[in-house]
Amino acid sequence: MPAELHLGKTWGLRRMATPDGHFAMVALDQRPPIINLVAARRGIAPQEVAFTDVIDIKRLLVGALGSHASAMLFDPNYAFPAALPCLPAHTGLVVTLEDHRFQDTPGGRLSHSIRDWSVEKIKRIGGDGVKVLAWYRPDASPEVRSHQQRYVEEIGRECRKWDIPLVLELLVYPFARSAGHTTDYVEAAEKLPELVIESVREFADPRYGVDLFKLESPLPGASLPARDGGAGHLAAQAWFDRMGDICAQAAIPWVMLSAGVTGAQFVRVMEYAYAAGANGFLAGRAIWGEALQSFPDLARCDTGLREQGQATLRELGALTVRSGRPWTPDYASLSGISAEGEFCAAYA
Repeated sequence: MPAELHLGKTWGLRRMATPDGHFAMVALDQRPPIINLVAARRGIAPQEVAFTDVIDIKRLLVGALGSHASAMLFDPNYAFPAALPCLPAHTGLVVTLEDHRFQDTPGGRLSHSIRDWSVEKIKRIGGDGVKVLAWYRPDASPEVRSHQQRYVEEIGRECRKWDIPLVLELLVYPFARSAGHTTDYVEAAEKLPELVIESVREFADPRYGVDLFKLESPLPGASLPARDGGAGHLAAQAWFDRMGDICAQAAIPWVMLSAGVTGAQFVRVMEYAYAAGANGFLAGRAIWGEALQSFPDLARCDTGLREQGQATLRELGALTVRSGRPWTPDYASLSGISAEGEFCAAYA
């Protein structure tokens, strides 16, 4: 009898990757960053932002960038109803599970899923993958760490049950008591590379069932030194290499998130990441953030996305082909099928 089969997970990852096995994915599941942008441009409070403004932006993003991405990351409340009809058939679909309204406690942040949303529903709507953001700090209180670990572990079990890839995003954040506290989706000013590395090490444990990591730069992406062979370059590369080694040892492919840096800054992040063995990117604002500064002029936003946004995506794609490590699906378990009925019996 062949080993346990998880062909749905493998096929989902194939749908998310290019034919060559690279992940060149665009995120548009952002909720607070887009809501805050609309609020600022309209001169209103975030809670006053209209649903229609947010879905207009998400529809623009898919229309301008969807055909240039190997996959796109949707949230269910805005992006899915707005943009599914214009998502190209060849573009993979990853869907967010976590609610952006986390609980900020003195001991750290507690994540939970979107109301009335589940792994099963993501599978049923045709999603190729489930994305979960887990705010995580190894130095959070034991109660907070346990909550976050249980949260991811339970989702991992559901993803195994429904045979769909789990894309886990990890972000270090500022404590509520710190001077640099913010709930914005930006790199924490107090982020230490050790916190990033140890977070990856924790969730590389097989008990979590992670199929693809979406990781932040271990060092602030906006201030990485040039890769010129100097001491600063080599010291920074060592942190990326440590992250890559953990993923390699666990046999988990990994991509980078952009965390609000500019397109040019993110290209440098990816140069470091690819030198450490990364398999691609899953980025949002580095690709489309500049173009959306023209809101509420949707025509100008669309032009910016088709010019600057597509140009950034092409540059990242070319770098990925040159330097990224391809992911290869593993179908070795099928070689153990030797008689009629074995496959059906094995696929429990």
